[in-house]
Amino acid sequence: MKRNGHTNAGSQRGAARFFPPRPVMGLEAEFQLIVDGVRQRPEEIFGSPTQLVRRKMIPRTGRSFQLPAGGAIYFDTGVIEVATPIVELEPGCCYRATRLLWEQIRYVRQELDRWSLRHKCDCRLQGFSAHYNFSFPTNRKSRKRNSTTLGFLLAHILPVPVMLLATNRKSSAIGVRPRRTRLEVTTDFTPDAALMLATSAFVAGTVETMLQWSDYGLRQIAAHDLPRLMPFRLRKHSSRRGWRMLSRSVAQNPFTADINAPIWSLRDRRSLSLREIAAETVRPFEHEIRRLSDATTLEHIKAVFRGDARSLLDFNERPDAYEDAGRTIDWNRRRVRRWSRSAYERVIHRVIERKAIQIGGKRYTVQRMQGWYEVVFRETKTGRRRVLNLDELVGLTKGKRAAAARKRRTPA
Repeated sequence: MKRNGHTNAGSQRGAARFFPPRPVMGLEAEFQLIVDGVRQRPEEIFGSPTQLVRRKMIPRTGRSFQLPAGGAIYFDTGVIEVATPIVELEPGCCYRATRLLWEQIRYVRQELDRWSLRHKCDCRLQGFSAHYNFSFPTNRKSRKRNSTTLGFLLAHILPVPVMLLATNRKSSAIGVRPRRTRLEVTTDFTPDAALMLATSAFVAGTVETMLQWSDYGLRQIAAHDLPRLMPFRLRKHSSRRGWRMLSRSVAQNPFTADINAPIWSLRDRRSLSLREIAAETVRPFEHEIRRLSDATTLEHIKAVFRGDARSLLDFNERPDAYEDAGRTIDWNRRRVRRWSRSAYERVIHRVIERKAIQIGGKRYTVQRMQGWYEVVFRETKTGRRRVLNLDELVGLTKGKRAAAARKRRTPA
């Protein structure tokens, strides 16, 4: 059976890299480590994440490890980075991804507290950045429709709304980075879980709507009646390829300006406030935002843009919550409990528990995660290596449940 142009034989060898056949998303957050009031490099303090996290973790590709909470942890150029596993892009996905990220943050925060007690010091996680990742479907790819052209268009549409949902007075950029199989939106870490959910939903709904457009040229901005700032000059992204809107990309620094003042010139010769620009921008994307989150989240987004709910840019200073992230989590538990774990989440948690699987009478144990979609197993008797992807593991789980249900229905 072929998958994305490859054959199943590659899965047996473990040499191929497969990507999910369905749209997926994932979130990441980066933190600076503060020890006794001084910023430190986690590589120098811990050496490896295995020296911070007490439980034995499953290794991943590169120098990262699978956290017991389900996500990944690694040290990246002086910061601690945590990431969610991939989440199926379907109703509830924004809740699931945001919940997953905060579960990873809380777990690392608790491990850091334990480490601090053992070493008699004070440690903090200082919020640094957040990344919102969305897969780009290969079946929609063409010369005019690819991750690069979509990323460039997104970099013209996302900045103002994302500013209001995810940044603060000390922020300096909103970025978009096209990758081979996905798009990554970069911004400041947001210590408010509800605003992170709103950001996730807005970006997800925008990306999913734009994927249905005939092409990703800049003319789509006018075609969908979206406001366009003048002047507006994107800058090269600081890492990898991509673009950023910086304070110098527009007429004045938008991160320190009055977000309610109608001082921003548009290409159609109007002057609007940042809130008014964001309110106009969200309109074409409301259907997908509601589908991937819910009506409550969409209303929260619109309330921020109207000024009926707070943006972190409403505060004169960056909130103190950035300085000690994960210590307290302000989260609406009732809304979170509405969404059960996705099929991928349940499989990942089974992998983390290192539960052996049976296939054709053979027993396999988990060895490592290979990227975000594949798991490396070894047969217990022969040591033979076998790679299964998340969809194959979901299928095995469903097959076992169906067999158990049939057995219960069969009379003795």
